[in-house]
Amino acid sequence: MTELTVATYRVAGGYDIQVAEAGVGPVVVFIHGSGPGASGASNFRDNWPAYVKAGFRVILPDMIGYGASSKPEGIDYTLQLFTDTLYHALRAHGVERAALIGNSLGGGVAIQMTLDHPEFSERLVLMAPGCIEEQASYFTMPGIAKMVSGFGGPDFNVEEQKRLILNLVHPSFADRIPLALVEERFAVARTQPKDVLARMRTPNLGLRLGELKLPILVMWGLQDEFCPESGARHFLDAGCDVRIMTFNNVGHWVQVERAEEFNRHSIEFLRG
Repeated sequence: MTELTVATYRVAGGYDIQVAEAGVGPVVVFIHGSGPGASGASNFRDNWPAYVKAGFRVILPDMIGYGASSKPEGIDYTLQLFTDTLYHALRAHGVERAALIGNSLGGGVAIQMTLDHPEFSERLVLMAPGCIEEQASYFTMPGIAKMVSGFGGPDFNVEEQKRLILNLVHPSFADRIPLALVEERFAVARTQPKDVLARMRTPNLGLRLGELKLPILVMWGLQDEFCPESGARHFLDAGCDVRIMTFNNVGHWVQVERAEEFNRHSIEFLRG
C-alpha cells in the first residue's frame, strides 16, 4: 500500500499545520470535518488510496485544532481561521491549484477557500457540507444533541469515542466501524482542548453560494442527523453548476458509509 509522507508548516499566528500526501498527478485536497479526534487520514482512510491508484496527487491536511496540527486554547475557532491557516499551509507545500473535497466543516472550509481564492479551486466535491445555514440551526439537529459527552474531561474514554463515531453513521453501518478508527481518533481527541468545539464560530455561506463559478458535486445521506440534507437545495436555488447525489440509509459520512460509490463517482467527476 502507498505510504503517506508528512510535512509540517508554520503559518501566521505561529500555528503548525501538518500536511500528508501521496501519489502524483492532478492535486486533490481532502478537508476533514470536526468532532473529537478528527484528522485528515482518519476521515478519508477508505478514500485516498483509490485516488492515488486513479492517478491523483492526494493531500491530507490536519486543520488547526485537529490531528497533529496545533491545538491552541483560549481562542475562537472561526471558519476564517480554519480556512486561512489551511490555505497558507497548502501554498507553503507548493500547491497552486487543486480540487477540494470536504465533508461537514471541511465542506464549509472548501467553500470559504473558493470564495476567498477562486483561482485556487478547480472543482468542489462536498459531502453534507456545513456552514450553509445559520450556526444556531445546526444545534437543533438530533445528531448534535447526541454529541454531548465528556469530551475534554478526565472520564473521556475509548467507549465514549466509539459512541460519538456511531452517531455519525446510519444504524445499519454501526457494526462496520473498525476498532482501529476508534483508537486513532481517541488518541487525537485526548490532545484536543474543548475550545475546538465549544468556541467554533461559523457564518452562513448559503447566502453566497451563487458566487461559486466552478463545477460542484454534492453528496448527502438522507438520514444525516447533523447537517440537514435539505441544504442540497441551496446549491440549486443559487444557480450553481452542481450535480447532487443523495443516498438512502446513510448518515453524515457518505465517504465512509458508501466509500466505493463515493470514490467511483467523485473520481469520475474530477476527471471531467
